[in-house]
Amino acid sequence: MSAERTAAWAGTERVLCVRLDSLGDVLMTTPAMRALKESRPGRRLTLLTSPIGAAVAALVPEIDEVSVYEAPWMKATPPRGAEPDLCLIQRLARERFDAAVIFTVCSQSPLPAALTCFLAGVPLRLAHCRENPYQLLTDWVSDPEPEVAIRHEVRRQLDLVAAVGCRTEDERLSLRVPADARRSVLRLLAAAGIDLERPWFVVHPGASAPSRRYPPEQLAAAAAALARELGARVVVTGGAEERELAAQVAAGIGKEAAPLAGALSLAELAALVALAPLLICNNSGPAHIAAAVGTPVVDLYALTNPQHTPWQTPSRVLSHDVPCRNCRKSVCPLGHHDCLRLVQPAEVVEAARALLAETRMAAGGTTHAA
Repeated sequence: MSAERTAAWAGTERVLCVRLDSLGDVLMTTPAMRALKESRPGRRLTLLTSPIGAAVAALVPEIDEVSVYEAPWMKATPPRGAEPDLCLIQRLARERFDAAVIFTVCSQSPLPAALTCFLAGVPLRLAHCRENPYQLLTDWVSDPEPEVAIRHEVRRQLDLVAAVGCRTEDERLSLRVPADARRSVLRLLAAAGIDLERPWFVVHPGASAPSRRYPPEQLAAAAAALARELGARVVVTGGAEERELAAQVAAGIGKEAAPLAGALSLAELAALVALAPLLICNNSGPAHIAAAVGTPVVDLYALTNPQHTPWQTPSRVLSHDVPCRNCRKSVCPLGHHDCLRLVQPAEVVEAARALLAETRMAAGGTTHAA
């Protein structure tokens, strides 16, 4: 970008950040939003996001306001007419934003959001784009992915805002755990008989996409073996819609399991993960919560997308290499699920054991919960 374009962005005070997908995507965008915030004192950020994105945005201190929108060009959006979209354009026009940054993964087009911002009269509009956007973007960063290289999602978004002069020295994910959520979780753990002075860890078996779920019977076998080895309790979490899955995993673990699926708000889940010495989960939102709060995580990482591994937190990423990697599918297109199914429970136990030993040594013998 030219010095003129950078100067134009330096003068912006009210910036709309568009991130219309899921919880993890919003968290992986927080370093870029911090860069926007730090680059001009007093700058206010409004996040336009999905309902699940809005839930985690409430825990991000860099975000001043949140606006919820279910974009019809995003997956899993039910069919509807144009009225909500026309209302959004009117709403954004009333807000009189100085600029908009449209954050997308490399498989998404920014152009529908760019057109929305253009019609709302937002004068500066920045995004990665593969094709020429002409007037829809005032600041177009050519998208090299996935043909040339694949960046981590955090780096992709940091590079985007750096193109208009916005940088930060602190590239960690951002998430604030409310004190009342922490107190609530401590009460729940006590009621479940979890002693924080004794070994324990968290298992989260769910994921929004079936292709990203490690088989529950294998996860239960791994968690049960690790619990026996450590003499540990296992907290099994999940959303209300994942109660059956969590119950299956808890039953496979046995008496050491403490099922809390459906019992936690998102803030309480973040508080639980922040307290935990270890999280074992799929490539899903909780993995990015762990990265944001610094909890060690064993990430059972389906090879659907290469750019979403845990960012700047102690981790082990487990998968089985397959020729169909990077398929970007929510359901395994070949039906075998080998990139996760062929990861053996013993590998999960070994990864957890090594990660716990590494983090205890780094902490001088204390656990994360301490």
